[in-house]
Amino acid sequence: MEKATFGAGCFWGVEAAYRQIPGVLSTAVGYAGGAAADPTYKQVCTGQTGHAEVVEVAFDPDRVSYEQLLEVFWANHDPTTLNRQGPDVGTQYRSAVFFHSPEQESTAKASLEKAQTRFQRPIVTQVEAASKFYLAEDYHQQYLEKRGLSTCRI
Repeated sequence: MEKATFGAGCFWGVEAAYRQIPGVLSTAVGYAGGAAADPTYKQVCTGQTGHAEVVEVAFDPDRVSYEQLLEVFWANHDPTTLNRQGPDVGTQYRSAVFFHSPEQESTAKASLEKAQTRFQRPIVTQVEAASKFYLAEDYHQQYLEKRGLSTCRI
């Protein structure tokens, strides 16, 4: 089992996208990339914690590759908008790949270069080392699934 962590705007829809992929063993939504310890959703929403809304994905690399997970990442948000996805604005909605190994870092950077060919505007996605992951409140976990929804509609 390996972990991957992605920030691509509101974590509800991002989590739902990853839960559908064969080889993904589990997902959890939470916060990463900031300085505040044990942040709450309310605190993260202020933009003062430095954290992004993220999805931590546990996956079986024999069934799904990290590169395939990155393709889902690029396909499910606009990586060319700085600190924004649709109507959601703020640093907590930034586009970010948090890598867990040197191999993930090089794969993420190569994937970004490849993805750039599909976008007219520059990709602003941050590629940075994974920091401490803080689990979001229980009501955020599998939020859409609990409500019988499969995607967020912007």
